Amino acid sequence: MTKKSMRVAAVATPVMIAMLLLFTGSTSVMASGNQQPSAANADVKIDNFSFGPQTLTVPVGTTVTWTNRDDIPHTSVSTEDVFKSKVMDTDEKFSYTFTKAGTYPYYCTIHPKMTGQVVVQ
Repeated sequence: MTKKSMRVAAVATPVMIAMLLLFTGSTSVMASGNQQPSAANADVKIDNFSFGPQTLTVPVGTTVTWTNRDDIPHTSVSTEDVFKSKVMDTDEKFSYTFTKAGTYPYYCTIHPKMTGQVVVQ
């Protein structure tokens, strides 16, 4: 074997092994069907003294983020003590991940007539 062919083999062999491992790994995942869907995210906008959308329906595992777009502070607090945001000023956010199916009503503790609900299926 010449020096040139040894150098080519020294470079080509690791590249071929890496490609083989990459190909083998990707086909086993595709064949087994074990790909997990990415976690879902949903947004609720707080604006003009209301939650939008007022009712949000999401799958289990979804992280909901409330963003205060109003010029005054608001909160997002579960009526059943499941989640509770701090007082959010303009553009501040609060997130909660829903791990169980159910209906989760909530309101603003500063403005109790502001209500909404998250339906988790």
